[in-house]
Amino acid sequence: MTALFALVSSALWGISDFGGGLLTRRLPALVVVVASQAAAAAALLVAVAATGGFDTGSARLLYAAAAGVVGTVAMIAFYRALALGPMGVVSPLATVGVVVPVGVGLAMGERPGLLQAAGIAVAAVGVVLAGGPQLRGAPVQRTSVLLTLVAAFGFGTVMALMSQASTGASGLLLALLVQRACNLAVGGGALLRAARREPEAYRLADLAGAGRRTFAGLAAVGIGDVSANGAFVLSSQSGSVAVAAVLASLYPVVTALSARFLIGERLRPVQAAGSGLALAGAILLAAR
Repeated sequence: MTALFALVSSALWGISDFGGGLLTRRLPALVVVVASQAAAAAALLVAVAATGGFDTGSARLLYAAAAGVVGTVAMIAFYRALALGPMGVVSPLATVGVVVPVGVGLAMGERPGLLQAAGIAVAAVGVVLAGGPQLRGAPVQRTSVLLTLVAAFGFGTVMALMSQASTGASGLLLALLVQRACNLAVGGGALLRAARREPEAYRLADLAGAGRRTFAGLAAVGIGDVSANGAFVLSSQSGSVAVAAVLASLYPVVTALSARFLIGERLRPVQAAGSGLALAGAILLAAR
């Protein structure tokens, strides 16, 4: 089940990142983060109340709270990077942060077998190549790369924290709700501050006129993101955190392919080769 949940997580993250990247080309990144997470928090609040999840609280929720704070900074940086650079380049580069949960897994005593180690190595190389990042060029490209690296290590830290945030499926919904509540607290504060400094960029009239499709898209991005987090937690709790993290980190391949087929972004040969290696690594890990 580790591989299955992790691959579901990567698919959901990839699609959510694609949607979030498109939305940040029309709306400020802070608006996308706060609105999408508000939708996710509302859905989780209903789910926790309906399942009696408020009785499952424990000290482990502190991990979820920390993940919410770190995750907000990472998401803002990532969506801003997606708005500045090609999705097929930005999204795969963000996966270098997988070294954080992999390192945590090893520190906790996990020792992958030979086949697993080979799968981790092949998948990691494939994901990096799938980005084909161009570090030279205009200042916008360098800014995009810097923001992506900030997001990468933030996402890796969130993975490590959320893998410890609950003791099973019973407490998972509450942990995710705490994470989203902290997302909203930090992101909302940043949004209010930005709106005071740049009122023209955050006019309520412009946001209100965004249209139903935009609001539906924001809700889908938020719910997809929180579902991906939930699938990753289930994956990490059913097996190796390192294996779960690497498989879940295949989401950039989904984002890059979505950008290729839905909005016409072209993949370079190195990106296509990287996608193939990432898939091969996933097969090795899933077949252990």
